[in-house]
Amino acid sequence: MLPPRRLHTLLKQAVELQRERCLYHNTKLDGGLDGGLDSVSLLLDHSCSRKQFPCYTQQILTEHCNEVWFCKFSNNGTKLATGSKDTTVIVWQVNMETQQLKQIRTLEGHAYGVSYLTWSPDDTYLIACGPDDCSELWLWNVQTGELRTKMSQSHEDSLTCVAWNPDGKRFVTGGQRGQFYQCDLDGNLLDSWEGVRVQCLGCLSDGRTVLASDTHQRIRGYNFEDLTDRNIVQEDHPIMSFTVSKNGSLALLNVATQGVHLWDLQDRVLVRKYQGVTQGFYTIHSCFGGHNEDFIASGSEDHKVYIWHRRSELPIAELTGHTRTVNCVSWNPTLPELLASASDDGTVRIWGPVPFLDVEEAEGFGNASLNSNCCRMD
Repeated sequence: MLPPRRLHTLLKQAVELQRERCLYHNTKLDGGLDGGLDSVSLLLDHSCSRKQFPCYTQQILTEHCNEVWFCKFSNNGTKLATGSKDTTVIVWQVNMETQQLKQIRTLEGHAYGVSYLTWSPDDTYLIACGPDDCSELWLWNVQTGELRTKMSQSHEDSLTCVAWNPDGKRFVTGGQRGQFYQCDLDGNLLDSWEGVRVQCLGCLSDGRTVLASDTHQRIRGYNFEDLTDRNIVQEDHPIMSFTVSKNGSLALLNVATQGVHLWDLQDRVLVRKYQGVTQGFYTIHSCFGGHNEDFIASGSEDHKVYIWHRRSELPIAELTGHTRTVNCVSWNPTLPELLASASDDGTVRIWGPVPFLDVEEAEGFGNASLNSNCCRMD
């Protein structure tokens, strides 16, 4: 007979394996396993219901009066920022118990519209950027609503993307006119990299490496300390946007005419191409999310939100409800069952688990559709 500790280890591994194979598992491991073996059974396959998954419209935010280009939850999950063609940023408070959102602040004056937003690591500040013809960047104190910095190097610049250094005291910004800056919180130029036409930016947790996608259909890593750069990702089509996983090992790319691609940044290899999404030359922002970032979501030009399990190329859910292109999605980092999407239809949809309805009612609520292939494991 196996010793109890060995039996406990094997049982835990078996349960974890079942949960890894469950396409909808979106919670931490249950405490019952650590509390004793009596509460765990392998006689039944582990299976999570999609009713606990963010497939259902919980709330529609209609306060913007034009296309909504971007949305982003704060790092602690308590707020959502949305940016629009209507020249405003709206900050929403997330009720962590009811999961309802309430407008708490409007940040105005972005003449070109707001196409990109990023929260500082401690969620004190929010940076807003405009579209291709915008040479200005706004750094807001979210707590007070005060504009700390309005930055513009020159009217010939294009400051359309930005990323925070992990120390929260610096950020990098640039655009498609060949400039790439590192700045402090007051907008003072610390360093610059000339001749790089930047489409999207990201900073790795080492505090030194900046990732930049450029017009050569690649992502390169730049080190401002020793002034070195290297090629990390090479695609055959333009990279419209990318985002990096929390641990810095993976990058999720929206590639023109190709859709959503997953890259391993350490091995520099393409891991997976996700199917279903319609991606032309619009800038669409996808995201990692859910428990342990096991899931991927993306907007699409066919008006849908697509969700995949990270291991499966086929979507496990297609969320309908928007009536125009879905430009951006953001998964709440502390509430894995909450997802936001921003669309050209002027609305932001908040997706969550099914409300307290029976199964028949749940099937029709919020227009969440599943493909016949959605439960297939690769």
